[in-house]
Amino acid sequence: MGYVAIKGGGRAIEGAADALELLRTRQAESAQPLDTDTIEKQLYFLHSRILSEGGLYHPQLASLAIKQSLGDTLEASFALRAYRSTKPRLLETPVHDTGNMRLIRRISASFKEIPGGQMLGPNTDYALRLLRMELLNESPEQFQAIAKTLLAGLPQQSGADSFPKVLDSLRAEGLLPQINQAAREQPFDITRNPLIFPVPRSAALATMARGETGSLLAIAYSNMRGYGDVHPTVAELRVGYLPVMLPHPITGELTEVGEVLMTECEVVAMYTDKDQSNALPTFTLGYGACFGHNEVKAISMAILDRALQKGMQDGPENPSEDPEFVLLHVDGIDSMGFASHYKMPHYVTFQSDMDRLRTTQQKQEASHE
Repeated sequence: MGYVAIKGGGRAIEGAADALELLRTRQAESAQPLDTDTIEKQLYFLHSRILSEGGLYHPQLASLAIKQSLGDTLEASFALRAYRSTKPRLLETPVHDTGNMRLIRRISASFKEIPGGQMLGPNTDYALRLLRMELLNESPEQFQAIAKTLLAGLPQQSGADSFPKVLDSLRAEGLLPQINQAAREQPFDITRNPLIFPVPRSAALATMARGETGSLLAIAYSNMRGYGDVHPTVAELRVGYLPVMLPHPITGELTEVGEVLMTECEVVAMYTDKDQSNALPTFTLGYGACFGHNEVKAISMAILDRALQKGMQDGPENPSEDPEFVLLHVDGIDSMGFASHYKMPHYVTFQSDMDRLRTTQQKQEASHE
């Protein structure tokens, strides 16, 4: 591919950056610039999406990425992931048990009653999708009074805020295969190794964990709509804060260094693997987990995990069961980059296309004379 230098291109590029900055800052004189804490708290779900798709759990930098990109989710994720690539890797955590999450939301569509109970938590599932016109003129005093009003009179929290996993009861009953700890594979590091197919399940999960929410949803929806046969039930959907454990630099003892907000989804599906034909039939499992509070992404990921397992075992029959199709098309930054590259100068190739078309037209006209 050939590119042609443009006279004055440097000045034009600087002018374009200035125009974008003017667009970001042009507003009423009384308006204040967004601070990162406001973005994190008031644009909660957008912020969670950037944490996940950027592949870096750094709430303040995720807010900064949203601010500088003017809310463009793909650009914000790109900036956050680019920053991550400049940082050295210092330590690796051991495998964490998500049963230790400090939960803010926990539901199951499989059972009415689950150990520890259902916890609806913050969500939009049960709200009418109507615009709240009163927010157009929300005063700072009204805004600040909301928390005081809603929290007044609430009892002090007592007891544990982590609960047993619903899947544990299914395994105890023999309805799910037991976990084979000895067969657990070394996790595939997608930040250090390219995807060369076939890839292990851990590579697929890692790729989807930072995949673009809309892409995952679209392909999972194709499976739900009939281009596949995974029709799962959500065994458990969790949102909460997972403690991060790292070895102490002196003692080596695992020490909690912080926590990350994450969403986890486990679905069960009515599908029996062929290699289990001589064993008792069991449910099969799909798993999804990502940074932040992003339930649609975690559910879509769990559905695709189940579909990809089926495709890798029996051969893909639908696009959502093809690992190469799914994993190479769900990364929003890759997709955006390829789409955006068409905006770059393609003068040489297009000149060649025009020359070929003109020659073809001339030959056709000559043959008709």
